[in-house]
Amino acid sequence: MSLVDLIAQADERGLAASGLACLDRCVPLLGGDDEVLRPLWSSLADGGADGDAWGERLAKARAELDSADPSADPVPAPGSGPGTETETKAAVSDEGRAAALARRMLATAPDDPCASALRTWADACSAAALQIHRLLDVAADGDGPLVAAELRRQVAVLELLAGRGAGGLRPALEVSTEGRRVLRAVVSRRARGRS
Repeated sequence: MSLVDLIAQADERGLAASGLACLDRCVPLLGGDDEVLRPLWSSLADGGADGDAWGERLAKARAELDSADPSADPVPAPGSGPGTETETKAAVSDEGRAAALARRMLATAPDDPCASALRTWADACSAAALQIHRLLDVAADGDGPLVAAELRRQVAVLELLAGRGAGGLRPALEVSTEGRRVLRAVVSRRARGRS
């Protein structure tokens, strides 16, 4: 089944997990701790994205990521590093756009989620996460290994939730954690290449 079909058929928990997993994989762009979104995963396990728990935990995650140490931001100051000015500007531009997309995912997460709000958010997060991986991929054609792996992870998360319900949350989190490690390594490698 295609990613579009999986999002269209997902229930509220699946939609919330799909959007959350996309955001979770992109936390390295926000300078956040790897565990910052864990309480939101817990709220899905406790009863889905409904109720006060989701909204309260989302507000806390936003506050923590907004106050994240700016030095953890992967976007370097222009002119830092040995690359040419054009190379540095291109890297800053790509990483700056990727970080902006990640911040938008966080900002647009529904505080009081319903199925329609979650579907819109999950769909937007899916597109944003693929674009982020496209911006950071080394392949010039936009269909490189980072993008292909992100697409596989998105499908895997939705399939796990569709097939196992709440029981699919733990393996979905593991899929997301693996993707976050990959993206953190890519961001780190790009930063080292400019230093």
